[in-house]
Amino acid sequence: MAEILLSLTIIGVVAAITLPSLTGNINERTWNTQRKALYARFSQAIALMPALNGYGTLIEGNESTSAVDTAAETFVTEGLAKVLKINNICDYAHLTDCGIPDSVTAMNGDVLSSFTTAYNTLVGLNPIFNSANSDATDGAMNYSYQQLDTKAAAFETQNGESIIVYYNPNCVADMNETIYHYTQPKMCANFVYDLNGNKGPNTVGKDIGFITALYPSDPVVVAPMPLQANAGSSIYTEAGRLCQKQDAESRLPNRDELTAMFYNKTLLGMPSSLFWSASVISAGSTGTIWTQNFIAGRRYPAARSDINSVRCVKR
Repeated sequence: MAEILLSLTIIGVVAAITLPSLTGNINERTWNTQRKALYARFSQAIALMPALNGYGTLIEGNESTSAVDTAAETFVTEGLAKVLKINNICDYAHLTDCGIPDSVTAMNGDVLSSFTTAYNTLVGLNPIFNSANSDATDGAMNYSYQQLDTKAAAFETQNGESIIVYYNPNCVADMNETIYHYTQPKMCANFVYDLNGNKGPNTVGKDIGFITALYPSDPVVVAPMPLQANAGSSIYTEAGRLCQKQDAESRLPNRDELTAMFYNKTLLGMPSSLFWSASVISAGSTGTIWTQNFIAGRRYPAARSDINSVRCVKR
């Protein structure tokens, strides 16, 4: 009997040690599978839409009336719902009715008290999404930027995901620019998803992530999953090696993935730096590479010998 009790005790201790890790691994695999399936459905659905801009209305208010903002809600009801199976749609005042959690934990550990009803607020996805001003990092350059900021909407899918969408009805196309330009106008829709509603852990990189659609016609849909921390800073030719050193299953993001990470800067806890992408503008030792400015939102062509920050994404 004593030997049996001792064996059971040992088994219990081993189970207590290994079970949380085993459960965590199972959850990670489940989330990864769900994430890939959700991305595939969104990519297929958005490809079927004739264009991503122009939905909804935004009527300015005056002293006697309030502004009417139906852009994101109309984008879902009149556009996305026709190509994607959706169970429930909620306006900006009732986001939690669609399973949107009251708070989430950002990738850097910050707790965001709630999802904002608009993109550009103090605790929004990016406080400089719809406006930017000149700063010292650009030297003598003087610039300013202003963009429409619409109210969010939310919906639930038939698979049980809760999605909040931030929409830009005035998004613009990729013009094959080769000089620096703002990336904010390129965003048509940014979807922040919760794979399991309010069940938790409501943490970015686990059950919380994002999918971004850029450019109104011939859209590009990306869903990068960044690693938790920067890999360091380097010249371009060393940036890929930093990713491999940090995680063998990671790589540099392409320019649209990196831009989507800028759009979701607060969710990721990304620092205000200039980051390398994997997208080459011109080849050769004197060629240039696209970088993303996380301070004001512009893409820059950078020389390969420049030193910029590196944030890797999972393959």
